[in-house]
Amino acid sequence: METVTLTGLLHKAAAEFPARRALSVSGKFDLTHAQLQHIIDHAASLLIASGIHPGDVVALTFPNTVELVIMFLAVIRCRATAAPLNSAYTAEEFEFYLSDSESKLLLIPAEGIKPAEAAASKLNIPLVSAALQDENSKITLSSNPESNIDSVNQLVNDPADVSLFLHTSGTTSRPKGVPLTQLKLGTSVLNIKSVYELTESDSTVIVLPLFHVHGLLAGLLSSLVSGAAVTLPAAGRFSASTFWTDMIKYNATWYTAVPTIHQIILDRHESKPEPEYPELRFIRSCSASLAPSILERLEAAFGAPVLEAYAMTEASHLMASNPLPNNGPHKAGSVGKPVGQEMAILNEQGEIQPPNANGEVCIRGLNVTKGYKNNPEANKSAFQFGWFHTGDVGFFDSDGYLHLVGRIKELINRGGEKISPIEVDAVLLAHPDVAQAVAFGVPDEKYGEEINCAVIPREGVSLDEAEITKYCKRNLASFKVPKKVFITDSVPKTATGKIQRRIVAEHFLTQMSAAKVPKFGA
Repeated sequence: METVTLTGLLHKAAAEFPARRALSVSGKFDLTHAQLQHIIDHAASLLIASGIHPGDVVALTFPNTVELVIMFLAVIRCRATAAPLNSAYTAEEFEFYLSDSESKLLLIPAEGIKPAEAAASKLNIPLVSAALQDENSKITLSSNPESNIDSVNQLVNDPADVSLFLHTSGTTSRPKGVPLTQLKLGTSVLNIKSVYELTESDSTVIVLPLFHVHGLLAGLLSSLVSGAAVTLPAAGRFSASTFWTDMIKYNATWYTAVPTIHQIILDRHESKPEPEYPELRFIRSCSASLAPSILERLEAAFGAPVLEAYAMTEASHLMASNPLPNNGPHKAGSVGKPVGQEMAILNEQGEIQPPNANGEVCIRGLNVTKGYKNNPEANKSAFQFGWFHTGDVGFFDSDGYLHLVGRIKELINRGGEKISPIEVDAVLLAHPDVAQAVAFGVPDEKYGEEINCAVIPREGVSLDEAEITKYCKRNLASFKVPKKVFITDSVPKTATGKIQRRIVAEHFLTQMSAAKVPKFGA
C-alpha cells in the first residue's frame, strides 16, 4: 500500500482504458485517458523548462477549466507541489496565500485575474498564463518555454512527494496550511473509488470548485483513477440551467455536491422540471450537514439513493460515508461509516467512548496529513493520544454509523465554505471607524449557516450597515462578507470579559423577527 502514488494510479488507468473518455468540456471537446496523460506530460515538460524543481510550490487560480485540471496534474507530475487558489480572492487574500505557501510561480488563465496578478507583482512571483485550444492541441504557456519530454520521463514520483498544499480556516488568527503527499492523495482516491464502486463505466459532471478537496478528490481524481469520465461545465462553474443537460448528454451515473447545490437543483426541479432525468446509481452529499428532509426530497425527485459523507482537508477529503444500497442501509442524519482509516470517539482524556456517547471525532490513517505547515501550536492540539482530532463532536450508533452533533471549533460553515470568524473580525477591525467587531454564524435555510457581525463604531463616529458591507466586499472574498451587520454600542461578554460568539449570535437574533429567523441552534 505504501508504494501508492496518485500519478501512478492515473498512469495505470490511462494504460488500462486509453481510448475511453476521461475529460470533457461541455459542448466543446473530449479527451481520452491516453490523450489527457500525453497533454499532462507535455505540460510538465514546459514547467520543468520554466525552472520548476521537485518540491517547488506552484500556485494555480482558474475557474473549473481544462487548463486547471491539466496544469494541476502537470505540477504534481514534476514532483512539485500544487497550491490551487480561489479565483474570487481579493488581492490581499492572494498575497497572504501566495506568501504562506512560498509559491515560486503563479499559473492563471489567458484572460487573467487582476487581483491575483496584483498580488504576484507585489511579491515578485513570476506569472504565467496557460491555454489549451482543443483536443488536438497541447498546452501553451505565455512564457513560451521549450519542451523536452525526456525531462519528464526521467522523473519518478515518490509517495512522500508533497503534491497538494491547501489552507483550512481555523479558529486561530490565520488559516492553516495543509500539505498532502502523493501517498495520501492516492490512498484517498482509492478509498473513494472503493466505497462508491467507481468503474470505467461511470461518468459525472463537476459542480464544485476544484480548489477544494471535495470537488478535486471526490469528483475529479477518483473518477480519473477509475478510468471513468468527468465533464466540466462550459462556463467553468456550476449552472443550474445547464446541469441536467450536461448530466444527460454525458451519460452521468452520479454527482457529488454540497447541500446548498442540492437545494438549488431541487428548487429548479420543482419550478422548472426537466422532460427526463438520467438514471443515477447514487447522489453524494458532503462538506456540510444535509437536512433529512432535503435528502428525502432528492431521492423522491431523482430516484437515486442519497449518500451523505464526512470529510475534511486534513484527511485528503473522505473520512466516512453512507454505503451504496447493496452494502447496507443509508441513514438520514448520519454521515455513515468510516472509510479507509481508523476512527474513534474520544473524551478529553483520550479514552475511546462507547456507542451513543458523545466525544470528539478522531482519525488516523495513510490519508491523514502529518501536520500543518510551520504551525507547532496547531499541531500540538490536533495530534494527541496518537490520533488526529477533527474538532467535531459526534457519536457512533449501535450499527457503527457516525452522527455529528456539533463543532468544537468556531468555524462558520456556509454551504460547505468554511469561514474563520477571526479572519472576518480582523478585516472589520481594520476599518478606521470601527472600535470593536465580532463575526458569528447564524442558521440559514439555503446555506446551513450564514455570516453576520456586530460592530461598535468609534466614539463620535456614525457608521451604517451599507458602509461596513462595502468595506468587507473590498477586503474579503464574496462568500466571507457578512450578510447582516448589526451596528451597536455594546456586545454581551462573559464575567471575565470574553466574547462568546454563540451568546453574541443569540443576543442579536432575538432582536430580529422570529418569523424571519429560526431560533439559533434549532
